[in-house]
Amino acid sequence: MAKALRDAGRDEEVLRSIDDLSCGPIDSDDPSARTRWWSQFHSDAEEKDLLAKFWSRVATADERLVVWFSRNAAQELAFFLALADRLGDRPYDIVDVTTLPRRPRTVALLNEERLSALFDSERPVTAQKREEARTRWQRLRRENAPFRVVSPTGLVSAPIDYFDSWLIARATADWKRSVSLIMETIGYNSEPYYQVGDVMLLTRVVALVEAGKLQVDGDPWDMLSSRLRLPG
Repeated sequence: MAKALRDAGRDEEVLRSIDDLSCGPIDSDDPSARTRWWSQFHSDAEEKDLLAKFWSRVATADERLVVWFSRNAAQELAFFLALADRLGDRPYDIVDVTTLPRRPRTVALLNEERLSALFDSERPVTAQKREEARTRWQRLRRENAPFRVVSPTGLVSAPIDYFDSWLIARATADWKRSVSLIMETIGYNSEPYYQVGDVMLLTRVVALVEAGKLQVDGDPWDMLSSRLRLPG
């Protein structure tokens, strides 16, 4: 996004959240709670001020806010809902890329050319859409499930083993690199939705190994060097 803006000769500031709110606990509004949770998986999460600085910048920005997201992507939709809840009645604009004529229909995967084509297409969020987003996020926070996934009715809570059957279905009796299994699973569930990232799938791979549902050759936490297969 920043490069697309620069290439178009624009100087708007880009605020990017490093958090993926489609997974993990969301019952607390304190960014440090999310940082502590992510520190299990990412050493970068030790930079404790990043999330707090992001939300503080959003709250104090005097400039017009333009929120880019897709309702096809769990991470982007979760972010939009959380932002809507935090902003309350504050006006802001949105660019919803869900209905773009060709894939990918998610902001994170759009190239600079397709991003720049959407500049100045933002529109004010309606009071109805804003309230619907806030209501949905508040319900998801009360449920506080391990995952949040996109469904035909919007973002919904999902249990910790939601992706397990998809991982097992991609495994075979022969050894397969863990990273290949994880990437195949991401590709399998990306039509029409983008549901989960590699880190969360890796945590489920480890859980399946510990439960005896997958066999591993190597360190299961090292998806680049380890291999997986079905028990046999």
